[in-house]
Amino acid sequence: MQYENYLFDLYGTLVDIHTEENLPEVWQRLSYFYGYYGANYTPEELRRSYEEIIQRTEGIMKGDNHEMFPELQIEDVFLELYTAKGVKADKTLAVHAGQFFRVLTTDYVKLYDGAVELLDFLKKQGKRVCLLSNAQRIFTEYEMRSLGIYDKFDEVYISSDYQCKKPDIQFYNAIINELHLNKNKTIMIGNDNRCDIEGAKAAGLDTFYIHSNISPEVEDFSTVKSTYLLKKMNLREVKKILEDN
Repeated sequence: MQYENYLFDLYGTLVDIHTEENLPEVWQRLSYFYGYYGANYTPEELRRSYEEIIQRTEGIMKGDNHEMFPELQIEDVFLELYTAKGVKADKTLAVHAGQFFRVLTTDYVKLYDGAVELLDFLKKQGKRVCLLSNAQRIFTEYEMRSLGIYDKFDEVYISSDYQCKKPDIQFYNAIINELHLNKNKTIMIGNDNRCDIEGAKAAGLDTFYIHSNISPEVEDFSTVKSTYLLKKMNLREVKKILEDN
């Protein structure tokens, strides 16, 4: 095995998930939750305010930081939804509101077959195994812990902690520089051609593209310029390829 460092994307690579934020009942139930603490919204007003805060915050981040791929901390959005109604709320309540929203919008979250086997195999080989995910920590860390995989990683890098996300080279450089990774001994494994493959290649890394059920559509796989490529999710095949290389 030629690599020492294995960087993984999470959703669509190791974890299968389906969320749906557009259902009216989501916003109705979330408005009840906010009403418990005196922040009274109609479901429609709550959804509109939520989307407006996100748009405004991302616009400010792009302007202030010249950031092409900004990543906000979603708990700040849920906190502002309280303060906009004159409610004095703390970060803990904002996090709970955000996590309640995540539960309301999640149909399922589960590991792909072979995910644990792959991670355990790499660890047994003495490899460094890290996560590099476009995600919100208040959602993702808890989902990973519930699935039993959080502690299988040596390091977990989540975009909401860094105010930028893949394919931004700054996010890749954060893990490369902080962990002093040898680029020639590091590979990025993911299911998104733009974020995981093109982003990692721009950072000087080898890549492994896996086309999963939630990958962005690819009309022509010859356009995916990845070191390794699987056209269908199969983590046991990924393990075999990595073992042989």
